[in-house]
Parts: sequence; C-alpha cells; structure tokens
Amino acid sequence: MSQSVRRRLADLFGTPFGVAVLACLALAGWALWTGGALDGPVARHVRASSVYVAPGVELDRAAAERIIGNRRLVVLMLAPGADLRQGCRQVERAADGTVVLVMSRDGDEYDTYGCALLPGRDDGNFGRAFVAEMAVSRGVDTFADRPLEALKVVTVNYDLLVKAGTVPDGARTISPSLPRFLLAAAAIVAVVAGATVLYVGGRRAGRLADARRRRRDDSADARSALSAAAAVLAQQIIDLDRWYAMAERQAHVDGAKETFGRKYLTLTSDYAALLERVTAVDADDEDAVRRLVERVDALSGRASALTGSATENGARRPKSARGAGARPSGD
Repeated sequence: MSQSVRRRLADLFGTPFGVAVLACLALAGWALWTGGALDGPVARHVRASSVYVAPGVELDRAAAERIIGNRRLVVLMLAPGADLRQGCRQVERAADGTVVLVMSRDGDEYDTYGCALLPGRDDGNFGRAFVAEMAVSRGVDTFADRPLEALKVVTVNYDLLVKAGTVPDGARTISPSLPRFLLAAAAIVAVVAGATVLYVGGRRAGRLADARRRRRDDSADARSALSAAAAVLAQQIIDLDRWYAMAERQAHVDGAKETFGRKYLTLTSDYAALLERVTAVDADDEDAVRRLVERVDALSGRASALTGSATENGARRPKSARGAGARPSGD
C-alpha cells in the first residue's frame, strides 16, 4: 500500500465520521456472521426446522417435523455414502443447544453419527454429551425401511435421555437471532429517517422553489417596468429631436434655442450611456434594475422639462415674428 493511500485512510478513519463507518461495518459483519449469511444450505434449513432431508432421499418432512415436535432434537437425513461428520460440522452454529443425529441409509440399516451440541460439551458436560450421542440412535436399524418409525424411536431415546437428566429439559424455540432483530430495527429506523429526510427536504425544496419563483416574477415585473420606462424615454427623445433641429437653425437668433440644444445633447448622451446599462443588466439583480428604473425616470423627467421648454419657446416665436412684420404696415 502506497504512502498516499495510507495517509488518506488515516485522514478518513481518524475522524468521528470514519470511526462511525468502522463501527457500522463491524456491526454489519457481526450481524451477517451470527445471522447465518455465510451458512450452507443445510445450516440455513436447520435454523428454522428440526428435520433436514437431502435431495433424493424419500421422507415426509412435514410428518417428521410433527414427530419431533419442539424437542431440542435435530435430525439430518442425508443421502447414502454422505460424510456424516461433515454434516454435523455444518450445523454446529445453526443447531447450537440441541442433540443432532445425522443419518443415512446403508443397505438394511442406518449409518448414524450423533453430536450433542449441549452447553459445556467440551468441559463439564463432556460425558453427558458423549452418552447422548451414543444413545440417541439406538434401535433405528430395526426400521430401516420405515424412516418415520425410525424417527419415533429417536424421539423416544431423546425423551429417555431427558428423563435421566443427561440432556437438559426444555423446548427448542426458533426465533430470529439478535443480529436479525438489529437489522430489522435498523431497517425500520432507516425507512423512518429516510422518509423524514425526504419530507423535510421536499418541504424545504418547495419553499426554495417558491421563493425563486417569486423572485423571478418580481424580476420580470421590474424588467418590464424598466423596458416600459425606457420606451417612454426613447419616444420623448424622438419627439425632442424636431425641436432640436429647429433650435440648431435658430440658435443665432434666440439664445434660448442654443440653451435647449445643449440640454438636449446632454440628455441624449446620458440616454446612450444608460441604454448600454439597460441592455447589459442582469434581470435577477433586483437592486440594479430598480436603480436603472429610477435613472430612467429621472431622464424622463428632464425630457419632459425640455419638451415643455421647447413648446413654450416655439409658441412664442411665431408671435414675435408676427409682431415684427406688423410694424412696417403700421408705418
């Protein structure tokens, strides 16, 4: 492993998040191991049943299970020639706490192998486990051609062992292991937590989407107002252009016309600069759009004042012209 990979792993698992990930991985591995995820087909079957029948072996499994009932007894009926000891090893964890009898047909009798998976079988209860293994299969060869009757003999032997105190009394209860309970609880928690996260996230996303929609609507309204105001200002400047042309022709006669021309040129220059800003403004920038609307309104007010001034000067000009032409006729 390279130095960079080791450093990255150290950076990851040196954090609280990394420690939590390791703990979850350890819990998942323990749950899989103790829950039987790595069991073979025989062990998986024995976890929920007292009888296993190998493929090709003729035995009414349902009737056999009724015969054994809830005793702490497990019977494996394997095919002829199978490794009986290996069958016992396969169910050592799945059938823990029971007396296991592995059987296979061998001509006119049964080949048997017992393994008493009792508590303390390797210590203080070693002798009792040995006796149980030897005694549980006595007499089964008599019914080699009737396997259900042979199972009845096995159950009788087991009951005798219980009555003698060799095997502890009590019923076998088949229930999910603790890891499976933990996995089920984790699944429920994950579903509830996931649903809660989706609900809260959905509401938050909805609020954000609604806020963005309102901002887009406000921006669209502000942009429309800006466009409308700019259009009005453009029309005002177009209308003032006629007065500017007249002012240019008559600037040497009337100083007011010259003043109007200067103001008009300043207004158009400001409008040209403003038009570039209107074209380049971001519609989502509400403050910039609002400032431009205010600026357009200010220029529109100046244009209105110039229009009023031009109208007033243009209206007086014909009067002075008529007055100048009337004096010679009066003379």
